[in-house]
Amino acid sequence: MQELWEKNGLIKKREWGTIIDDLRKEKYTGSKEDAKKELRILLLSAVRKRLPIGKFGIFFSGGVDSTFIASACTLLKANFVCYTVGFQDGTKEPEDIIEAKRAAKMLGFELRYKVFDVQEAKEIITKTVSMLKNVDKTDVVNVGVGSVVVAAAMLGIDQGTNYFFSGLGSEEIFAGYERHEKAKDVCEECWSGLKNMWSRDLVRDCTLAKNLDITVRTPFLDKELIEFAMTLPSEWKLVDGKKKVILREVAEEFLGEFAWRKKKAAQYGSCFDKAISKLARMEGFKLKKDWLDRL
Repeated sequence: MQELWEKNGLIKKREWGTIIDDLRKEKYTGSKEDAKKELRILLLSAVRKRLPIGKFGIFFSGGVDSTFIASACTLLKANFVCYTVGFQDGTKEPEDIIEAKRAAKMLGFELRYKVFDVQEAKEIITKTVSMLKNVDKTDVVNVGVGSVVVAAAMLGIDQGTNYFFSGLGSEEIFAGYERHEKAKDVCEECWSGLKNMWSRDLVRDCTLAKNLDITVRTPFLDKELIEFAMTLPSEWKLVDGKKKVILREVAEEFLGEFAWRKKKAAQYGSCFDKAISKLARMEGFKLKKDWLDRL
């Protein structure tokens, strides 16, 4: 099974939960250096097995996940373009675009990006809401994240690309969220997060992919990678306030300083959340939720 969440569309929630439960293995007992070597092999394999014939796109933010995927694709001599989007309100470009341009220049990736003005952003947000309303995912977070996916995908589609790589899944298997830091049991929080991805992420992204008629591949949700990463000690993932540390240490070989960028969530790094706030105010709504409900 190439993608855990693909089976002629999105698999059933119960089946997803069963698959995740079946991936539990005994805790890793080897050295950290050996674990990093194995992790490097599995990460590259997860990308390699998903490479299509011909050119494809990568949803790119300049964070460690998408930058590692791009670096792996370069190492594997694949033909790809990185796509980055953001909303600009004022003079400063969105952080994701600033970082994506810097990473692409330093690491030699082909980058296509677009900065949306308020009316263009409204078109993207409206389109996203129309796609997500049938699965009841029109809350502020899902529309914010979804708008980034839609905007980047449409940028690729306009250039003849309908196959994309996404960094989805990295936060869960390498403990990248704030809730992992606060959890009493980091490992169990990671397992819980993986199960909850079905409702939180997969319904949204699968719905968008189907509506846009695109294919999205997720190397960090590779079965063998999850099995191994989830056996690793949490103290290798969370270190002195830094998250996803063992992934960053492996990625540093390929990315240098870019392995350690502190990444914002997609809707914030791209400023699409700001676009929703601005549009809500422009149209007389105090709450973002109320404006999205009207759409």
